[in-house]
Amino acid sequence: MSRIGKKPIEMPKGVKLEIKDGEVVVTGPKGTLKRSLLEGLTVQSDGNVINVQRSSEEKKIMGYHGLMRSLIANMVEGVHNGFERKLEIVGIGYRAETQGNNVVFYLGYSHPITFPLPQGISAQVDKQTSLTIKGIDKELLGEIAAKMRALRKPDAYKNKGVKYAEEVLKKKAGKSGK
Repeated sequence: MSRIGKKPIEMPKGVKLEIKDGEVVVTGPKGTLKRSLLEGLTVQSDGNVINVQRSSEEKKIMGYHGLMRSLIANMVEGVHNGFERKLEIVGIGYRAETQGNNVVFYLGYSHPITFPLPQGISAQVDKQTSLTIKGIDKELLGEIAAKMRALRKPDAYKNKGVKYAEEVLKKKAGKSGK
C-alpha cells in the first residue's frame, strides 16, 4: 500500500494540469513540463487537488503509484517555484566562469572544460568557486549537477574538487596514518 501515492497534490494558484493522450502537462509561471503517464495509473483533478489512482493491486503498478505521484508533485513545484542546486569548487587555481550558454571549468587539467547547458537550465557563478544551477525540471537539474561534479570528484585525501554545497567531506589520513 503506497502511502506516498495516496497523498493528494495541492495545486498552487497559476498552475494548470492537463491530461492528454496518456501524457501529463503541467503549466505554470516558470514554464511547461510534460511527462507520459505510467501504465495502470490515472490522474484525477478535483479543483485545486490532484489524486493519482491505480487500476489494480498488481505489484508493478503499486510500485509506480508513489513514483508517479512524486514526479507530478515535482513538476508542479518546478513550474511554480523552480529548483536550484549549489556546487562549490575547492582547490587552488580551480574555478569556473560562464560564457553564454556554457560553463567553463578550470580544474587543474591541461585544458579548460567547456560544459554546455541544456535548454531550461541556467547557471550563475558567484565568486569563482561557487556555482548555482537553476531550472524547473528537478530530474534534469540533478543529472546536470552530477555530471558537473563528475568532472573532478572531491578527493578524499586532499578534499579538492567539485562538490555539492551541502556535502560534508571527511579527509582521510595519508600514508603516515596520522
